[in-house]
Amino acid sequence: METIGLRYFNVFGRRQDPEGAYAAAIPKFIKAFIAGKSPVIYGDGTQTRDFTYIENVIQANQLAALTELPQAANQVYNVAYGESSNLNELVQLLKELLIKFDSAIKDIFVEYGTERVGDIKHSLASIEKAKELLEYRPEYNFENGLKEAIKWYWESLKIELAG
Repeated sequence: METIGLRYFNVFGRRQDPEGAYAAAIPKFIKAFIAGKSPVIYGDGTQTRDFTYIENVIQANQLAALTELPQAANQVYNVAYGESSNLNELVQLLKELLIKFDSAIKDIFVEYGTERVGDIKHSLASIEKAKELLEYRPEYNFENGLKEAIKWYWESLKIELAG
């Protein structure tokens, strides 16, 4: 039996639960901004992550499921965008994008908490094997993925927070 393993790196997108413990930095930060609260970064914000939008993950899953290339079988592939961003950059970009929905967000500042034990300092995936054998080319860069996610969160969280 031939198999393909996919290793996902920091996936984000619509409907991701902002109350998740570790894997939900982006929706937690978005929810804080929408609620008019300061997002909290644990540590100094220089930690890096290779964030990838959910549509890239769907694309990789489809390519893996449909590949007919014999050498693609029985491999493990990293599914990510292939670039890293630090948490300070993430929060700044979120703020810039969310200000377009509510200018009051410009007055919200980040809070920094104690670094959490066990948090990874830097994460960056090599997606070269997925590019070569699965022809994976992530369609959404980090900023475009955030724009798509923010549209959904703005609508759903504004309703939730108003109720």
